[in-house]
Amino acid sequence: MKKFLPIILLVLGIGIVAAVYFLVIRKPSDAVTEEEETLVVLPLNQRPIASLTPSADGHWLKLRIEKLNTSAASVEYELLYDLPDGRTQGVPGTLKLTGQSLIERDLLLGSESSGKFRYDVGVKKGTLTVRFRNESGKLVNKYTTKFALLSDTKDLISIDEKFSYTLAKASSKDFFVVMDTFGVATEIPAELVSGPIGVFSSAKTAISGVVKMDGATIYKESSSEWTKLDSGKSSNTGIFVGTN
Repeated sequence: MKKFLPIILLVLGIGIVAAVYFLVIRKPSDAVTEEEETLVVLPLNQRPIASLTPSADGHWLKLRIEKLNTSAASVEYELLYDLPDGRTQGVPGTLKLTGQSLIERDLLLGSESSGKFRYDVGVKKGTLTVRFRNESGKLVNKYTTKFALLSDTKDLISIDEKFSYTLAKASSKDFFVVMDTFGVATEIPAELVSGPIGVFSSAKTAISGVVKMDGATIYKESSSEWTKLDSGKSSNTGIFVGTN
């Protein structure tokens, strides 16, 4: 019996490891999948509107989320961005919601310690994920977008290359973010084909350009209406949709 003891212990060890994997390690992943299957899908004009506006030096992104879910008790945001050496950095945060219609946060592309800042250079892209939870902590809405952080270029192109905003002037030293905004402020005038895509700039003045995106007709959103763009020409950056 003693000579079989090591084999028995080995088999028991493998069984314990397998049990831990399926009951502990895999369970959270499965739980997340089940949780996300119950998410509430809102119409486009009822979804929150997210934007990331770069600072003049490109070291900060101002996160702004408008039209917050009034039934949610908290919102979680997670900014992930890629470094040139292949590493991924993250900026997470959670906020309690008490009836406010918008939130703003300055997100540092780098780190801060005792008032000293270290900036990550060469950031070109990343993802933004926003989660809304109710009083019991259950996930009710989730939105994710990839974003491009651009400078020293005339062509502002989305990560999937289905959208572009070509500057009317030579390449700008300003910083720009191209991203999905999740929602819109007002009902779009026709059937949506692509978008909404936002272009957000560190520039203090209007930056005109030409928009190209999927869809025969391109509209730009203003404060209370959509403006049809003639040949894609826009007087400034903003939020755009492509329609039938």
